[in-house]
Amino acid sequence: MLLNLAIRDVVLIDRLDLAFRDGLCVLTGETGAGKSILLDALGLALGMRAESGLVRAGAAQAVATAEFALGPDHPVKALLGEAGFDDVGERLVLRRVVGADGRSRAFIDDQPASVGLLSRIGERLVEIHGQFEQHGLLDQSTHRDTLDAYGGHRREASEVGEAWRRWREAMARHAEAEARLLAARGEEAMLRHARDEIAALAPKPGEVTQLAEERALRMNRERIAEALDATLNALQGEGAERALNTAGRQLERIRDKAGQRLDAAIAALERAAIETREASALVERAARELDRDSASLEAIEERLFALRALARKHGVGVDALADLGADITAKLALIEDGGDTILRLKRDENEAREKYLYWAEAVAVERKRAAKRLDQAVMRELPPLKLEAARFATVLTPLDEADWGPSGRERVHFEVATNKGAPAGPLAKIASGGELSRFMLALKLVLSKAMPVPTIVFDEVDSGVGGATAAAVGERLRRLASDMQILVVTHSPQVAAVGGSHWRVTKASKGKDTITTVELLGPQERREEIARMLAGSTVTPAARAAADSLMAGVRA
Repeated sequence: MLLNLAIRDVVLIDRLDLAFRDGLCVLTGETGAGKSILLDALGLALGMRAESGLVRAGAAQAVATAEFALGPDHPVKALLGEAGFDDVGERLVLRRVVGADGRSRAFIDDQPASVGLLSRIGERLVEIHGQFEQHGLLDQSTHRDTLDAYGGHRREASEVGEAWRRWREAMARHAEAEARLLAARGEEAMLRHARDEIAALAPKPGEVTQLAEERALRMNRERIAEALDATLNALQGEGAERALNTAGRQLERIRDKAGQRLDAAIAALERAAIETREASALVERAARELDRDSASLEAIEERLFALRALARKHGVGVDALADLGADITAKLALIEDGGDTILRLKRDENEAREKYLYWAEAVAVERKRAAKRLDQAVMRELPPLKLEAARFATVLTPLDEADWGPSGRERVHFEVATNKGAPAGPLAKIASGGELSRFMLALKLVLSKAMPVPTIVFDEVDSGVGGATAAAVGERLRRLASDMQILVVTHSPQVAAVGGSHWRVTKASKGKDTITTVELLGPQERREEIARMLAGSTVTPAARAAADSLMAGVRA
């Protein structure tokens, strides 16, 4: 719910700080006092369109700040999390700044944000209904979700969406396989030739690196052999091992005469002799392998160049040739299996389609039931609102298969006819300003349990009505306010009398400026304001008595 609204330099308002309560809050005041400015300021904080004309004359900028209380599972928290706003608490502050040049900035909990995000957050916190608003329930795209929420069949609606996703995925797999099969059949001869030439070479991953190393070895074979011979001669022919053994024996002869002083040296000579023998053995083995390897440089180069040429031909790396051969073999297998894979994927697609149709029909049945209940409930609310000749209907229109989607197979929209015999049509086009506000009140009252938005603003919902009709409007606003916070701008004393809190908007001169102010009324002040609304400029004892009667009727 809306907790606080702070306004700075918006049109006629220089500085206002308002703290709102839950339930029904009414705002009254004479025409032109500035009630609409309050709604403009609130709309500014909610991300609605900003214009330089909102900035008070002489001010550099206009600022509107709205603070809201959020429940633990409010959907706004998830939306903010997706946008990178972490650790959102139980209170949320939205702020909008508009410069005199018309440029605006948006902030969420004092962090910079886009106006688009501010608007998305705002429309989930407050719904404003004026005579010329064209959003909320006036937007036909919201009607299907509204009906689903009212009917309480969210499970069926969710299952339809999931079944749609699985059907689309199965359809895509089937279409992709058919496209691959068609392409493969068109190039079957080429594929067979490519498979055979790759199979003939039988490339192995990493083989080109090995061949390059062997090629380098062959190209330096003589130098390697000379080096190996020289090494063996140094180790064996020139007596390195013999010299180590001789040195070791000499020290052993005098070991007992030197105590332990020669033990480390003798051990080092033994290790050196062992390492020398192992080095000789390794060099001998390398020499034997060099002599035994019969692969010629020419043969190695021939295979290396053949692999590289084949890789260039197919536009892949040499190490990818083996995978390319496997892929080509799979494509040929798809051709050769007689379309069994295609048939299986087609069956999967058909099964997914049948499941979608099952859930789409289930949700359609629930929507028809919910539509009937909704129409009856709304129609019961219309006569007391001076709309006794009006008709309300929830229309479910079957869609062509090409237009089916994750929400089902029907379009849902609300229609009204305001007079007997008149054709029905969309709310926004058929109803006049006052009628539209009362239609919206009836709808909101019926849908209140299913509505996620915790605060609703009605701007002059009682326009053009009085007496019993105005009383009926007030009673319905009071009932609606038992489930959510309602702010209503009104000229009707019957509506003002049912408010849980009452704000008066006034306009007065302050030096050279005209300033709009807002004050929360106590019981006596409220009585005087309702009396003024009843009597006009001169408040009479009869008007005060009538005000007492209206307020007493509410308390009773």
